[in-house]
Amino acid sequence: MKSKAPLFFRWSMILAVLLTAGALCPSLEAQQAKTYTPEQIAETAIAAAGGRVLLTQIRRNGIERGRLTRILQDGHAEEARYELRFVRGEKAEKDKVRLDQKSSQSEYSLIYGEGRIFGIINGSPFTPRAETSADFLSQQAHSIDALLRYKENESKLTSAGKDKHQGVDVYLLDLTDKDNRRTRYYISARTFRVLWLEYEETLPGTTKAVKYTKRFYDYRVAQNTLVPYRTVLLEAGKQTLETRVLTVTFGVKMEDSLFRNPEAASSAGNP
Repeated sequence: MKSKAPLFFRWSMILAVLLTAGALCPSLEAQQAKTYTPEQIAETAIAAAGGRVLLTQIRRNGIERGRLTRILQDGHAEEARYELRFVRGEKAEKDKVRLDQKSSQSEYSLIYGEGRIFGIINGSPFTPRAETSADFLSQQAHSIDALLRYKENESKLTSAGKDKHQGVDVYLLDLTDKDNRRTRYYISARTFRVLWLEYEETLPGTTKAVKYTKRFYDYRVAQNTLVPYRTVLLEAGKQTLETRVLTVTFGVKMEDSLFRNPEAASSAGNP
């Protein structure tokens, strides 16, 4: 009798394990087949980037410095240094953005504030060309930040399913902002980082929409938030711009005068 009890006990345990495993298998399959809502995908991407609270606190303002390589129509590459300053408002339309760019051919600034764009050369303001303004706004609207701030900007999200690209599982997420601009994000199903995004733009003076692809590489941690340090922009399948971040610092206090039109500031100071 003493020898049978342990044997019976062992078989009882094995049977219990098998029954438990059999009961768990359907739930595991169901979990793997579970489809996430667009908001769940976006919120997980936000959490992977650092979390909404941290992003809001740390990235309220900042300075990004780096290098641009622009491929011209004749195939030649133009190198430039840039400095991007920004102060974020409650929504994107309340943001203040200043891009200072310097190359061997030119040096100028583009500034967005109070819903308007203007430029500065040698301390004097100028009105940028329509395509330059459109490109400047497009870079802000079709960006990772637009996804991270979708709630604040009252953008709409829809799911375009799940796909596999070059062996990588990605979620396809469409974002439409209040100006009806649509961006499709390809988000890693493993890390929930934005790997690339796509959008279409019809340039001023043209009627045919052009497809743009923006790819993100070399993610690094900057003040406990994730930042891609290399971005490649493709226009109709051809690379036109590469951006490499050298340094980025968040939480930097900046004067309002950096984002103010010199003519407006001068007239405001006159009696």
